[in-house]
Amino acid sequence: MRQFIFAAAIAVLAAAPVRSASVITADRYLDVATGNYVEHPAIFVGDDGRITGIADARTVKWGSTVKHIDLSGETLVPGLIDMHVHLTSLAEIGGYRGLQYTDSFWTAIGVANAKKTLDAGFTTVRNVGSANFEDVALRQAIDGKWIEGPRIIAAAYAIGATGGHCDDNSLPPSLDRKQMSVVNGAEDARAKVRWLHKYGAKVIKICATGGVFSLGDSVGGQQLSLEEMKAIADEAHMLHLKVAAHAHGDEGIHDAILAGIDTIEHASLASDATIKLAVQHRTWFDMDIYNDDYILATGTANGTEQQSIDKEKMIGLKQRQTFQRAVRAGVPMLFGTDAGVYPHGQNARQFAKMVEWGMTPLQAIRAATSSAAEALAQTGDAGTIAVGRFGDMVAVKGDPLQDVRLLEHVDAVVKGGAQIERAAPSTAAIPAR
Repeated sequence: MRQFIFAAAIAVLAAAPVRSASVITADRYLDVATGNYVEHPAIFVGDDGRITGIADARTVKWGSTVKHIDLSGETLVPGLIDMHVHLTSLAEIGGYRGLQYTDSFWTAIGVANAKKTLDAGFTTVRNVGSANFEDVALRQAIDGKWIEGPRIIAAAYAIGATGGHCDDNSLPPSLDRKQMSVVNGAEDARAKVRWLHKYGAKVIKICATGGVFSLGDSVGGQQLSLEEMKAIADEAHMLHLKVAAHAHGDEGIHDAILAGIDTIEHASLASDATIKLAVQHRTWFDMDIYNDDYILATGTANGTEQQSIDKEKMIGLKQRQTFQRAVRAGVPMLFGTDAGVYPHGQNARQFAKMVEWGMTPLQAIRAATSSAAEALAQTGDAGTIAVGRFGDMVAVKGDPLQDVRLLEHVDAVVKGGAQIERAAPSTAAIPAR
């Protein structure tokens, strides 16, 4: 009898959470941990924006003081996480055209891009590189409720070598200046990590190899030494910060893994041996395999230099093939789009590409939810619809496990238990490759 009373009391508490500010109801939600749907949920969210309880909407009651967000006919998925964005960049302005705009223009653009990203269902992003601590400023403005946008894990400046991908190679020697992001040697690299942390960086980004949009370098050539990368990783980890490495070339990816870097961005030319090393070290790959379509379709029309287009032609298909091999080998994978290289707000277009190149829809969704939260060390905050997590979720009609492209057009976005008032979605077509 005592056991029955105790069980009944627990059921009542679970069905009627206290101190709830809002309740979200829908036809079902996706439990990303199991891959199963939970039918008829009533998800209660407290004043702090965290889920206080989940009950059966058919039997639970809530008072008139609880705001009801009725999403009947919808399937809920945890708020999406993009692990690689540049909110203060525009795909529509490339190459030297960017020099036509004043420095603060990019911060202003970041405000608009943050809203587009949130409206698209991405309630958390990792911003891996921006000048002048612009992403830190955006985070402060969003957290202070001055503007709307996703939760931002900001890297601020990305650390790189002189003349490398994180340096500015677009100007002549007469206009040369040492970029804030540049380091030379391990001790210089340690000091840069401390400086970035001092002014608000919550993740460290490095450029281990060359890149597509940097001028004059080899896209795969290694640019930071193993010693420099290990110094950065050790210093960041001591400060409880994760490290992301931009790395296209195999040697740079290999050394970044050995250095203890947490996530490899792009990972385009990783060999089978390096993929095996990533599995052994449980190093995350964060591969932007959609944007090749946009880059090659737009070409130089937005100002992008021809040498960058040539680099993309060289690695685009190889990157997708590497993605396929990495998935098959069991590398832990993340969802990262490099939005800013293609238009913000279209982040979810990558889901279908990930499925096309070897993932199941559930694996692709986990890459943007529970796996992303794990890589961010935020499993207690984001990535799942569960008690204690942020009340972040998106709603779609239909079954995203059958058609992952449903996530390209979400019907509603909830952040911290509040439904976002969204702008009308853009009808602009994306060029087909």
